[in-house]
Amino acid sequence: MSELHTGGCHCGQLRYQFSGALHDIAHCHCSICRRVSGAVVTTWITVPASAFQWLTGQPAQYDSSPTCARYFCRHCGAQLALVTQLSADSIDVTIATLDHPEQAPAERHIWTDSRLPWLHLDEHLPSEPEETL
Repeated sequence: MSELHTGGCHCGQLRYQFSGALHDIAHCHCSICRRVSGAVVTTWITVPASAFQWLTGQPAQYDSSPTCARYFCRHCGAQLALVTQLSADSIDVTIATLDHPEQAPAERHIWTDSRLPWLHLDEHLPSEPEETL
């Protein structure tokens, strides 16, 4: 039996679920995540696309780069997920939109070449200058 995880946006227009263990969780420091979220870091979990489904609503899509599409709520603006052509069989979901984000601690840092120099967060975790797929 697989673990089932649910989440959604702030206003409740979008709900999603995915199955599987909570692993492959990373704090992303890239400038694109900062700009689209308004946060200094965005924490993502990567899950198989086949394990993910939207339960209610249809997200709006923003192509933040030639290879990456981000999904967000058109009503409240919450950023929920992204897919990249570099890893087409998976989807990244924002940990903060899970119903129980406390169950999903980060395991590593990615895109640390873009890390803000004054940010000190989970410094004991492994770091990658760019994300490795």
